[in-house]
Amino acid sequence: MQLIVNPGLMDERVFELPEGSVTIGRTQESTLCVFHGSLSRRHARLERQGEYFLLVDLQSKNGTFVDEVRVERYLLRVGQSFRCGEVYFTLTVSRAEFRALSPSQVQSLRNRLSPGSMGELLDASKSSPGSALKLKHKSQESGANEKLQVLLKVSQLLSSPGHIEALLERIVELVFQIMEVDRVALLLVDPATGSLRPRVARLSTGETPSGPFYSQRIVEYVRTRSVGALFSDAWMDPRLNDAASVVSQSIRASMCAPLKPRDEVLGVLYVDHLSQAHGFGEEDLEFLTAFANQAAIALDNSLLARRLEEEAVLRNAYLRFFPPATLKKLHMARGGPLETIEAEVTVLFSDISDFTALSSSLEPRQVVDLLNDYFPVMADIVFRHEGTLEKYIGDALMAVWGAPFSHPDDADRAVRAAVEMQRALAGLNARWRERGWPELRIHVGLNTGWVAAGNIGSEQYLQYATLGDATNIANRVCSVAGAGQIYMTEATFARWRQRDWPVTALAPTHVKGKAEALRLYRLDWAA
Repeated sequence: MQLIVNPGLMDERVFELPEGSVTIGRTQESTLCVFHGSLSRRHARLERQGEYFLLVDLQSKNGTFVDEVRVERYLLRVGQSFRCGEVYFTLTVSRAEFRALSPSQVQSLRNRLSPGSMGELLDASKSSPGSALKLKHKSQESGANEKLQVLLKVSQLLSSPGHIEALLERIVELVFQIMEVDRVALLLVDPATGSLRPRVARLSTGETPSGPFYSQRIVEYVRTRSVGALFSDAWMDPRLNDAASVVSQSIRASMCAPLKPRDEVLGVLYVDHLSQAHGFGEEDLEFLTAFANQAAIALDNSLLARRLEEEAVLRNAYLRFFPPATLKKLHMARGGPLETIEAEVTVLFSDISDFTALSSSLEPRQVVDLLNDYFPVMADIVFRHEGTLEKYIGDALMAVWGAPFSHPDDADRAVRAAVEMQRALAGLNARWRERGWPELRIHVGLNTGWVAAGNIGSEQYLQYATLGDATNIANRVCSVAGAGQIYMTEATFARWRQRDWPVTALAPTHVKGKAEALRLYRLDWAA
C-alpha cells in the first residue's frame, strides 16, 4: 500500500506503507516525517486491519480530519483521503500490488468464436454448387457455422458510425462480395410519400445501371408482406406474367428481403440473375434474409444517430431562446422543428439608456465585459418568468410571452419580468460601483398583439423569431420611455390582470412608423 502526501501539489511525495503501524508527525521520531508547521511532533497513527486502515489522532494540536470532519479514530478504505493539520494524505494501492495480481485465466480479444476476415471466410472465385453463396464450407455442419461467422463479420463491418449514404454503399458491396449475383438494388421508404425509392443500385461490374431494373411487383410484395421472397425462374412464374420489368430487364431469378429492424419496414434489398434460372436456392434466401436483418439494424442505428444529432443541434439552438419548461414541452413533442404559428404575444423590449455615449467613453473590451455581466442576469429573469428570449440587438434585449406556448397570464409575466429587470439592475450597479465600473439604467417597452412565430434562417443558423406589427410597436414604445421607466401600450394594460403596481396614463404619444398616436401607460414600479 502507498500513502501519497499532498497529492497533486508541487511537493507531492509517495510513501510505501510497511507492515504494522505507521506514525505521522513533523519530527524524525515518526515513521513518516513531514516537515510542516501545522503538524504535531507525533500527530497521527495508521494501523492496518485487513483491507482497512485505522486512523488514530494522537491528541494533535491542529487535529485530524476526514471529509473535513475532525476525528479521533476512523476506519479508512483504499482510495480515501484525510488531512493532518494542513497536510493532505491519500491511501492507494501500490504498483507492485497491481503486478502481483494473478488471474486464473486470461483471454485475448481474438479467439475461435471471433470471425475471421472476409477473405478467410469466402471463396471469391466461385459460388458453391446449388447456391449463390461464396462460402468455403464442405459439409452442411461447417457451412452453417461459416454462415454465422460471415453474418457476425457483416455485423461488425456495418456497425461503424458514419454517413448513411456510405452505409448503403457498404451494404451493396458486401452483397457482391458474399453472393454470386448480377445486380443489387437497395430501396428505402420515402417518409414524405410512403413509397419505395431506390437509393443504391449496382451491376456486378461495379457500374451504375442506367435506370430501374428491379420488378416493382416483387419489391412491393416483399415490403407489404414483410417476408423474404425467392423467384427461381421469373420468366416462367405465372404471378409475374404482367410484370413488364421481368421481361424487359431479362430477369431469370431474383430474391428480395425486407429491411425491418423493428415493427416498421425501412426498405427492401433486391438481387437477381440475368441469365441463370434457378440460380438461387432456399439456402440463399435464408442467408439474404438474415443479411438484410443485420443491414436493417445498422441502417436503423444510423438513422437514429442522425436524428439524435439533428435533435441535439436543434436543442442547443433552442437553449438560447427558451426556458427549461418550454424545452421540456418541445422534447415531449419529439423535439422537431417548430412550425410557424400565429399567436397573440406580449413583447418586451429593454434598452440601455444613453449607451452610445457611455460606450464611446470606454474601451471596446470594457463594453464587452459590461454587457457580458448584464445580459445573463436579464436572460435569467426572462426564463424565470417562462418567456422566450428572442434576440439581443446591440445593447437591447427582446423577449416574448405567448410563443411557442401560451399561458393565460402572459401579460402579467411580462410585466413582472420588466419590474424584476429594473430591480436587478440596482444590484448590478452596486457590484459595478465596487469594481469602479460605470452604472447603467434601462428603459423598457411592452406591447401585446398578434404575430407570426417560428424558425427562420438556415440549417447552419437557426433563429426563432416573432414577426409582426406588435413587435415593432413594442420597440417604438421602448424608445419613448425614459431611463429607469417602463411603458406599456393599452393592449398590454388591458390584459394585465394583477395590477400589482400603480400606473400613470400618458397623453397620446406619437411613435415612429405609426400615423396615429398611441395611448401609453407608465408603470410606477418603484412605488
